[in-house]
Amino acid sequence: MEEPDTEPPMTVSAGSAGRPGRTVPPLRCVALRYRAVPCRAVPCLTLLCRAFSSPAFPQVVPGADPARTQLCFEWGPAEMLLCETLFGRRGPGTPGRSAGPAPAPAPAGRVVAGGGDGRPGPSCVFVVRRDQDIYMETLRKLFNESHGIFVGLQRCAEEQSARARSAQLVQVSKNYRSVIRACMEDMHQAAISARDPALHSQYSIQVIRSHIRVSILSAMELIWNLCEILFVEAAPAGPLLLRLLDWVQLHICDVDNMVREVLSSENPSKHKLFWNVVDIFVLQGRMDEARHLLSKEASANPTSVNTCKVLDDLMKKMPVPSLGNTQTLTEMELKWQHWREECQRYLQDGTFASSPHMESICKILLGDENAILEKKELMTTWYHFLVTRLLYSHPTVKPMELRFYAQARDTVMLISSSLMHRKISVKCLLCFKCSIALSNWWFVAHLTDLLDHCKLLQSHNLYFGSNMREFLLLEYASGLFSHHSLWQLGVDYFDHCPEYGRVYLELHIERIPLSTEQKALKVLRICEQRQMHEQVRSICKIMAMKALRNNRVGSALSWSIRAKDAAFATLISDRFLKDYCERGCFSDLDLIDNLGPSMLLSDRLTFLGKYREFHRLYGEKRFSEAARLLLMLMTAHIAPCSFWMTLLTDALPLLEQKEVIFSAEQTYELMRCLEDLTAGKLDKQKLQDDDVETVKVEMLRLALARNLARVIVKEGTLEGS
Repeated sequence: MEEPDTEPPMTVSAGSAGRPGRTVPPLRCVALRYRAVPCRAVPCLTLLCRAFSSPAFPQVVPGADPARTQLCFEWGPAEMLLCETLFGRRGPGTPGRSAGPAPAPAPAGRVVAGGGDGRPGPSCVFVVRRDQDIYMETLRKLFNESHGIFVGLQRCAEEQSARARSAQLVQVSKNYRSVIRACMEDMHQAAISARDPALHSQYSIQVIRSHIRVSILSAMELIWNLCEILFVEAAPAGPLLLRLLDWVQLHICDVDNMVREVLSSENPSKHKLFWNVVDIFVLQGRMDEARHLLSKEASANPTSVNTCKVLDDLMKKMPVPSLGNTQTLTEMELKWQHWREECQRYLQDGTFASSPHMESICKILLGDENAILEKKELMTTWYHFLVTRLLYSHPTVKPMELRFYAQARDTVMLISSSLMHRKISVKCLLCFKCSIALSNWWFVAHLTDLLDHCKLLQSHNLYFGSNMREFLLLEYASGLFSHHSLWQLGVDYFDHCPEYGRVYLELHIERIPLSTEQKALKVLRICEQRQMHEQVRSICKIMAMKALRNNRVGSALSWSIRAKDAAFATLISDRFLKDYCERGCFSDLDLIDNLGPSMLLSDRLTFLGKYREFHRLYGEKRFSEAARLLLMLMTAHIAPCSFWMTLLTDALPLLEQKEVIFSAEQTYELMRCLEDLTAGKLDKQKLQDDDVETVKVEMLRLALARNLARVIVKEGTLEGS
């Protein structure tokens, strides 16, 4: 990035006393200048940007005054907060100190907005956004529709024949232009609807901004259409001029209003704009319309019938290139030469001497540059002049020859005049320098991608590491990620950047605010499809922690399992067990009942799942299976020690069943577990202090003793029989 050296750097303070400021370039929007990209079509680019080179004009943040006070800022993911402080600008004679008396220090950690002399100033915090256009509702169609076209272009089959692929690329280019025009129409309709007198004061600024954006989109479509003709379609000599004429006619619409005004008058041939309209039709190569108007002149003025007939015959005979290539360039040039000789003969014979207007038209047909330049006010733009000059002087011009005409003396003179007085050319300049005219990279990113698919841009690594196509796509997609919903489009753009796309996606996707669980699932699905395991774990941990803070334990457990976080799953399992001890029942039974292999993530989670299975077996009166599972949970040492008393208490109903459930060996294991629980001194002291726990222990000992006696009697009886 290059910046003009017209302004001194400004000092930006950290916003608290005692912290030194640091020198940074002035805060402004600066055009980026890139190294030239090798391109086979570079000679034709002269037609696009002959005058598109001007210094970037600094745009200071409105309301902020870096010349008077130091500025404090804080970076965010997609925007920056900026405000003025109490610190003045450093004076040249006192390095390290602010100019004027030292202001009172601001409280630590707090930014105070004010004047440079220490007096309170306007307390304003400026939000400097990187990309403003993506927040406009009317531009959402542009971003969404062009995204679908972009993805379809990347998926087009490379094995197609050259002709089929060329036709497909032309159609893609037309689709892009259709989206631009649809967006322009929506903006135009919005501006018309906002002209309601009752809403005029409220929406006047929005209407002005809408008109500015419409003009920018119009210039974008103008340049895109020209690139389509020169590079995508690559029209050969002959048809090239017809395409350029269509291009001019499509974007120069002033004549239509003039035609309606002339034809709606009582006597069109006497209208003051009559000959201006005829001249414009001739300058645009619209001979049929020009002949139609000449017929009205012949009808209204009998003395000019013969002259009009001769001029009409010349216009009718004018050779035009064939789109179907039914004639060779040599045949076309021979016909053109004979036609020019006929025009020259009529002009020299003085056939049109009685009518200066017709004589001027005949000179234009002969390609007289002075005659064409006399009508430059009717052409409004330099490229209109250029195409008209080619039409009547070199209709078989080749694409590689366009630059010589664009660099000609008369064209350069008209260009410099247009850039000073014609808004459309200024908008073309701003569009081509998108870092000035637009706050995002939509235009240059998509156009460069299309040209790259046309094999026009060579694969060339720039000094910052990637080729031009990928660099622009990365910048555009990064801007989309600052929007709350358009970030989903940016994912596909990163996917089609082979060198740095995945790295950018990993960095940006971690910074998406996970405001809802639905959005988190959407982000998670994107990461899983691209095997971004670190990001998957990070997202799941964040959502698990959010759910736990909101006491949604089941959701927290689900997210921790998805993150494969054993430590967090253990923590949440303990929370489930704690809630069970307090309430006597489990919450989120559907989740616990369907843990499946996920319960193996941690020992505590395994215990939770198996303990719930014990309750299910007990509820189904499958007491033997429940008893074996309960004993396994205690002897496997996967249950927390604090939960042993609960497990032993759960064994009481099984010990008191009429039918003997536990065998002698199992009963001895339960006794050992009870003694281990009460063996520690601290536990003994706790049991002595807690009457309820003491009663539980006594009941367990009694139940175990009775069960052991019943088992011995039963087993002895079986052995005796």
